[in-house]
Amino acid sequence: MEILKPYRAKIDALDQQIIKLLRERYDVIEEVGELKAAHGIAATLPDRVEEVRENAARLAGSLGLDEAFIREIYAQIIAHSCETEEQIITQSQNRKVS
Repeated sequence: MEILKPYRAKIDALDQQIIKLLRERYDVIEEVGELKAAHGIAATLPDRVEEVRENAARLAGSLGLDEAFIREIYAQIIAHSCETEEQIITQSQNRKVS
C-alpha cells in the first residue's frame, strides 16, 4: 500500500481544491440569491440550468471526461444551488414581512 501513498496525497490535495472551488461557487450563488430576491427573479431559471449543465458537459468532453457523468454531477450541484437561492429569497421575503 505504500506505493499508493503519493497518489493518495495528490488526490487529497485535488479534493481540497475542488471543495474550495465549490465554496467559491457557493459564495457567488449566495450573492446571486440576494440579487434575485431584491429584483423578484425566480431561483430556478430553466434555460440557464440547461446552459450551465451543457457547458460543463462540453468542457468535460473536450478534456476526455465522461460527459454523462459530468451532467449528473452538475445536475446535483445546480439543484442544490437553486435550493440555496430559494432559501435566500424566502428569508429575504420573511425579513420584509416582519
